[in-house]
Amino acid sequence: MTNADITMDLHPMPAAGQARNWAFPSPERGALPTGLTVLRCHRPGQQLVAVEICLDAPLDAEPDGFDGIAAIMVRALSQGTGLHSAEEFAAELERCGATLHASADFLGARVSLEVPASRLHRALGLLSEALAEPAFAPTEIERLVRNRLDAIPIELANPGQRAAIQLAHELFPEPARMSRPRQGTTESVSRIDAAAVRAFYEAQLRPVTATAVVVGDLTGLDLDAVLTDTLGSWATDAAAPAIIPPVTARDDGRVVIVDRPGAVQTQMLIGRLGPDRHDPVWPAMVLGTYCLGGTLTSRLDRVLREEKGYTYGVRAATQVLHSPASDAGIGAALLAISGSVDTAATRPALADLRTVIRTLAADGLTDAERDLAVQNLVLVAPLRYETAEPVADTLADQVQQHLPDDFQAQLYGRLAETSTAEATAAVVTAFPEDRMVTVLVGDAAQIKAPVEDLGIGPVSVVAA
Repeated sequence: MTNADITMDLHPMPAAGQARNWAFPSPERGALPTGLTVLRCHRPGQQLVAVEICLDAPLDAEPDGFDGIAAIMVRALSQGTGLHSAEEFAAELERCGATLHASADFLGARVSLEVPASRLHRALGLLSEALAEPAFAPTEIERLVRNRLDAIPIELANPGQRAAIQLAHELFPEPARMSRPRQGTTESVSRIDAAAVRAFYEAQLRPVTATAVVVGDLTGLDLDAVLTDTLGSWATDAAAPAIIPPVTARDDGRVVIVDRPGAVQTQMLIGRLGPDRHDPVWPAMVLGTYCLGGTLTSRLDRVLREEKGYTYGVRAATQVLHSPASDAGIGAALLAISGSVDTAATRPALADLRTVIRTLAADGLTDAERDLAVQNLVLVAPLRYETAEPVADTLADQVQQHLPDDFQAQLYGRLAETSTAEATAAVVTAFPEDRMVTVLVGDAAQIKAPVEDLGIGPVSVVAA
């Protein structure tokens, strides 16, 4: 038998199915009698339900000298209640197959719950306990404080985190909360005790200023009854929302070197303040920033990583820091470029980075770059929101940034409609060459003189 005599029966290649229209889901809005706002989003097939509780406890509400107390407080909510010790509470969560996380940021605090739909009632009951009857046992607060104090030296030793701390210090005036680390310093965290945590909790946490986001398969669930029976038991006096002061920032170009003698790499973080999501320019800025440094095919990565070999990757991104509760306010987002390079490549990498920005301003983006960015941001969105958790997280972002419920759905349409010229103009405006603060974490003895030769602004050195 020869090879020519051998035959195979092949199954026919599956044909592609009919493309389905997709849009970011729109939530239903309601409220409990206690004033707690509720956003629900039915996602058939998502048996793991995601719950986000948005709490009106922004970092600007922290008492003077107690930076970090918001993070300690929200983490302590699950460390024992009036009905369960910390160990018992954790065991009850495990019996539900649930996970509970908490965080605090400039826009407010969050408690995040994920649980199988069949055990949602029990898990929400535990969450209600945590919100309404936290124990704030001194031993648990002391443990959380010690954990935070142990984490601070590790963060300071991390070049990326150290650069972020320095950038905030350089951008914002000293009295502003944004100029200091989100989770506090050794000095401020050391002051935190159980009494201070309870005082902050009582001053800030109220259902009337909070929002619960529930996303998942709600088939067969009387969600109104479940919420009333659980989160509905969290009741307090009414209070006005916390006031977040307007954001101001320095806007002059300069270089700050955080000295790390002997460092073999330089961590770069270049940033400035820009508009937030309320600004009409936001879609174009997102698209342009993605073309500049949002992926492996971006301008910065193509030049600094592929052509020059300076780095494993450079990224440009935006992060909302403040959003006004009304149209009268002014929001702000951090616009930043980050990456690390070999110490000897610090000067040429910075020079080429600025050349990329200068070339972008002169020649603009290409239609191919714009089209690829739209494909990655818009057409891949259905994959990003396959599960309930990212949907709940995005809806919670909208709540804390005072955006309409359909903002994300509208954003994808606006991104797809943004022209190449609009994206170019937005990213060039976002990253002006002479108005960016450059933070370098590296060996000042080796990089200071070469960086000064670039003439990109005054250069100063601070201790690590």
